[in-house]
Amino acid sequence: MIEWKHEKKLIDYRFAEEAMSTRVEGIISNHNTELIWFLEHNNIYTLGTSAKTSDFKYEASIPIYQTKRGGQTTYHGPGQRIIYLLLDLRNGKKDIKQFVWNIEEWLILVLKELGLSGYRIPGLVGVWVKDPKNINQDGSRDKKIAALGLRLKKWVTFHGLSFNVDPDLRFFNNINPCGISGKGVTSLQEFGVKIKMEDLDKIFQRTFAKIFL
Repeated sequence: MIEWKHEKKLIDYRFAEEAMSTRVEGIISNHNTELIWFLEHNNIYTLGTSAKTSDFKYEASIPIYQTKRGGQTTYHGPGQRIIYLLLDLRNGKKDIKQFVWNIEEWLILVLKELGLSGYRIPGLVGVWVKDPKNINQDGSRDKKIAALGLRLKKWVTFHGLSFNVDPDLRFFNNINPCGISGKGVTSLQEFGVKIKMEDLDKIFQRTFAKIFL
């Protein structure tokens, strides 16, 4: 049994991380059900366990927070859909690489429903789309639309994914997102896709079973 929780207000990042830690302990002890939590954060840069100070190009104008998730440096803010996945892998296949692949596949499926073709780039975690108008510094047209950052405790997952719906993408210019330089970041809005968060959540919820169950 999975609980699906949808927030209407912006959720403080620190509060969310503490709430996830508490819930994970409850899942480990079989006192709580699994949780898929949809939300948005206030403007913040978060540093994963592999983050480097060199990922900042300029002095930050918004808060910076050292988080416990894996991954490197990224931006969160209004207009970006955050989905935290607090799922118990103990009864299934204990394979974190497969779990990451499944999340990417889920995102690709959601993008397909929205009329966009998402794909992976070998060696880079996350999901990308081709920008028909602009070329990146490295000569490619790959633009990142969704990022992943996970943590695992006793085979219960937490943290999750961020999906760019209509955030202020200028905040990404200050950093090398996920440690990647030379490639850009994009959003649904840049591709002319307008959708309410609650409608997007329904697509995620409907397609979840095709990948994970």
